[in-house]
Amino acid sequence: MKKLILTLLFCAIVAFSAKASLAYTRVRSYFRSNGTFVQSHFRTNTDSYKYNNWSYRGNTNPMTGKRGYKW
Repeated sequence: MKKLILTLLFCAIVAFSAKASLAYTRVRSYFRSNGTFVQSHFRTNTDSYKYNNWSYRGNTNPMTGKRGYKW
């Protein structure tokens, strides 16, 4: 019984971590003030840790497959 509880707890932690690492927000399409149209896209949720952004070197954008390029 103890093994089952520990296994379920481990699975819950892994599932929560995977969901947190894939946290992103959809940005709706809009027009800029100069009339330029910006197509809808996804971006990572805002935080103060720059290394988890898709554009950071070593990361890959799961939506487009593009690799990060910024240091």
